[in-house]
Amino acid sequence: MHTETPSIGERAWLTVRETAEVLRLPRTRCYALIQRGELPAVRIGERSIRVNRSELERFLLENRRVVTL
Repeated sequence: MHTETPSIGERAWLTVRETAEVLRLPRTRCYALIQRGELPAVRIGERSIRVNRSELERFLLENRRVVTL
């Protein structure tokens, strides 16, 4: 029986903390993005919020900017 927890890269739903780690942003910034509706998320119960990995990838693609050096 396989009981290892899947890594962040394997799971479809991420916590706000994990999402912040992926985006390399403070958690407060992730909460602000969710509150404004820019980053879709679902609330599970009263305290748990999850972000779907495919929605996170869509968010990144829609908000990317060309960087010139």
